[in-house]
Amino acid sequence: MEFKHTSVLLEETIENLDIKPQGVYLDGTLGGGGHACEVAKRLTRAGRLIGIDQDEDALAAAGKRLEPYRARVTLIRDNYANAAEALAGTGIYGVDGIVLDLGVSSYQLDNEERGFSYRYDAPLDMRMDRRQSLSAKEIINEYSEAELTRILRDYGEEKFAKNIARHIVAARRDKPLETTGELNEIIKASIPAKMRATGGHPSKRTFQSIRIACNRELEVLQDSLDGLIDLLNPGGRLCVITFHSLEDRIVKSIFRKNENPCTCPPDFPVCVCGQVSKGRVVTKKPILPSEGETAENSRAKSAKLRVFEKR
Repeated sequence: MEFKHTSVLLEETIENLDIKPQGVYLDGTLGGGGHACEVAKRLTRAGRLIGIDQDEDALAAAGKRLEPYRARVTLIRDNYANAAEALAGTGIYGVDGIVLDLGVSSYQLDNEERGFSYRYDAPLDMRMDRRQSLSAKEIINEYSEAELTRILRDYGEEKFAKNIARHIVAARRDKPLETTGELNEIIKASIPAKMRATGGHPSKRTFQSIRIACNRELEVLQDSLDGLIDLLNPGGRLCVITFHSLEDRIVKSIFRKNENPCTCPPDFPVCVCGQVSKGRVVTKKPILPSEGETAENSRAKSAKLRVFEKR
């Protein structure tokens, strides 16, 4: 299957990166290489682009797309959580800009065998890095009812989390659940018919939550942003594109903390905590896709771009 993905907020991201032709840039979620390609074409031979992705299919597709710029591009299979170590392996210890596009690619959603989508009957997988052992199958069949409820509630904001988890545990007593189709039927039976008629596909929130848990998406984001900001050279920018409120909340909070880390009580006349700002939040409000972009690409509707600049 051909790796297809339409980069969201592409022009806005490139504009906010403020690219220097001789600079060094990191795309931490390379995907099909859409953002990376636009960065690479703006660099001279003295510039450098490092592309990181944990999905081998994404790296292969991006490699083809970036072939015209191969002299200034390095691709690494890894998670952006390990960006500092990955960059150090290439002799790079600071960059002038970083892009994170946290969306699941169209390829991953549309490729039945990956098990990301509720639209196909496929093996329960959902691993972005297929080298890891934990998959959706293990989560569905081995996690406790309480833990499944927490995942569906916290990561999917699913109103019927407890009922869905109870039905999953009951179903797996007969035999292990193997496919997305089986999971779909369980979800359908767990949600009242009148509620299934509104709010989109009834499995959407559950599949999102299982995917997030499988790939530790929120933990990785939470644990990585401070370090990515530290990787920036003075004036460098970190651009993060989120696709749901859970991600956006984390980015907004960590950007604010890095802009104003002071922990002193508001009534203190001077700061005594010693915490120093790392830079400024460029986007006081997130940048949203235009009406034209959302009309052409429905998956862009929930996208938000936030930008931080290192001092």
